[in-house]
This record gives sequence, C-alpha cells and structure tokens, in this order.
Amino acid sequence: MLKGQEYTQLFQVTDKVYNGFIETFKDTNPLHTDDLFAKEKSFSGKVMHGNILNGFLSYFIGECLPQKNVIIQTQEIKYNLPVYLNDKLNFYAIVEDVFESVNTVEFKFYFSNENNKKVAKGKIQIGII
Repeated sequence: MLKGQEYTQLFQVTDKVYNGFIETFKDTNPLHTDDLFAKEKSFSGKVMHGNILNGFLSYFIGECLPQKNVIIQTQEIKYNLPVYLNDKLNFYAIVEDVFESVNTVEFKFYFSNENNKKVAKGKIQIGII
C-alpha cells in the first residue's frame, strides 16, 4: 500500500444486515427498532446502529485490501448524520501514512449517503503481520 492510494466501496444497510446485527448483539433500543419512537425524536425513521458501519470497516480491511495479512490496531469514527434502513453508502478511504519501520498503515475514510452527504468519517490504523 502506498501513501495517497485510494479505495472505494459501495455498501447497503439491507434488512439482512440490520436484522443480523440485532440478532447477534441484542441491541433493541427503540431508536433503532421503532419508527414512531425515532420520529418523535425528530428522525425520519428508525436509525441504524452506528456499529454497522464498523462492520463495513472490518469488511474493507479484511476483504478489500490486496493484502490479507493485516490487523486493525486502532480506529476512530465520528457519526455526522443518521443512516436509515436500505441506505446505500459510498465508502472512500485513502492511505494517509505508511510507517514501514513498524509495518503500519493509516487510512482516513468517510461514508457518504446517496445525497453525497458525509454520514461518518474517521481514521483507521492497521498493522501488517
């Protein structure tokens, strides 16, 4: 991986992703499961769990990079806008730094919705093992 190298991926929060998250982690907070509750809190509908985006990050690191001998060391994510069921998210990442002496690569990334608004952004650092 080289500094400045860019990656893109399309993700969608499908019923399968949403229900799989709830089934696995048992997070049934009404903000995530009850449209009426979420609308009463000024959202358009139930808000998807932010950690679904972390799952997409894990997929990117584990499956989309050309090297498979990698491990996530740190990640930071800031959620800017809500994500809703069936939203299509464009993921963009760029290699910010490569630290060859310690076999570490740092990415900056963001997710944007179909209106090109950034719903989340952050950094993720991986180690080459």
